[in-house]
Amino acid sequence: MLQDQDRIFTNIYGMHDRTLAGARKRGHWDGTDKLVQLGRDEIIKIMKDSGLRGRGGAGFPTGLKWSFMPKGNDGRPHYLVVNADESEPGTCKDREIMRHDPHTLIEGCLIASFAMGAHASYIYIRGEYIREREALQAAIDEAYDAGLLGKNAAGSGWDFDLYLAHGAGAYICGEETALIESLEGKKGMPRMKPPFPAGAGLYGCPTTVNNVESIAVVPTILRRGADWFAQFGRPNNAGTKLFAISGHVNNPCVVEEAMSISFEELIDKHCGGIRGGWDNLKAVIPGGSSVPCVRGENMRDAIMDFDYLRGELGSGLGTAAVIVMDKDTDIIKAIWRLSKFYKHESCGQCTPCREGTGWMMRVMDRLVRGEAEVEEIDMLFDVTKQVEGHTICALGDAAAWPIQGLIRNFRDEIEDRIKAQKSGRVSAAMAAE
Repeated sequence: MLQDQDRIFTNIYGMHDRTLAGARKRGHWDGTDKLVQLGRDEIIKIMKDSGLRGRGGAGFPTGLKWSFMPKGNDGRPHYLVVNADESEPGTCKDREIMRHDPHTLIEGCLIASFAMGAHASYIYIRGEYIREREALQAAIDEAYDAGLLGKNAAGSGWDFDLYLAHGAGAYICGEETALIESLEGKKGMPRMKPPFPAGAGLYGCPTTVNNVESIAVVPTILRRGADWFAQFGRPNNAGTKLFAISGHVNNPCVVEEAMSISFEELIDKHCGGIRGGWDNLKAVIPGGSSVPCVRGENMRDAIMDFDYLRGELGSGLGTAAVIVMDKDTDIIKAIWRLSKFYKHESCGQCTPCREGTGWMMRVMDRLVRGEAEVEEIDMLFDVTKQVEGHTICALGDAAAWPIQGLIRNFRDEIEDRIKAQKSGRVSAAMAAE
């Protein structure tokens, strides 16, 4: 279990002062100029050595991503864009950082931008996050007033400006290229890659897009060293992680824990156990709504990290938004609700996603009521495979995977419902005669 002195986010519950003075008391903005003076190459090397993988869902190594930014200067400015469009159902970790510990993010923006040669950074915040935006903007204003942003930011010799851009509540704008389009004032629709943002991103300039948590942990990693961060978790799954646990646990919460903690320990220590006890656990979505669900009995001993969940359970850690469902849950209806969400949020640019999400939702609707044929289960699975991997961005995959997880893990339940409905229909017809 993670010790308190090893936690990066010391005010995740808002118990302490979130102002600049409070942040400094907790060790933030301490010697930031010295961290910048390590130099670009050294900062990127430390980030690579720390083993930090992106906290926004895909788990791509952060230091490696930074190293894709061009070293030289061809006259175009470089940009860091922070993805604060936290719209994945079940995910609510970044909002706690922005609400209660915003200076971790602001300091991280300065250091990360310097490491990539960027004099400006944009934080793109989700449209529904009104209070979070206010808290973050107040913190940015404080940082400017204290000389931590702007000319010679924090006495580092680096000029740096930070801007906050407010979205309008579109899930698709969480995809990095759609986010860039939206920032430019256009409709939020994903771009074809290549070119990748590191070559031509915001305004056609070299850009890196990172998640809030990925950037907010940077100053602490540099202060305490790559080895300190790498000691937590299994190899290739290093560090601490914010887990957002919701659903049928006794105490839903957002908590910072070491990577590779077991699911059982996470739930028992921080959430007071499963509602109705462990025998009442039906299914878990371990990483936000776009990863496949896992049967409860397979989840109890699961290790909460990228490689185990993908390799052993065919799911994923994603954003570590753990959605717990007990045996009172209508799992078919729960997955139908997710397919309805993805149908609503598809931008309509790619035919497989535009047509497929609606098609999948309508079949799921009939499965919920048991009014389908058993053969349609395989047909639905086949359609998810035609959507998955055939779209510009990952929304097609995100719509397909929950349904694949349902069919793989709870096929018996779908078939039982169809049979029960059929036998009910037959007996009703006989009664009518």
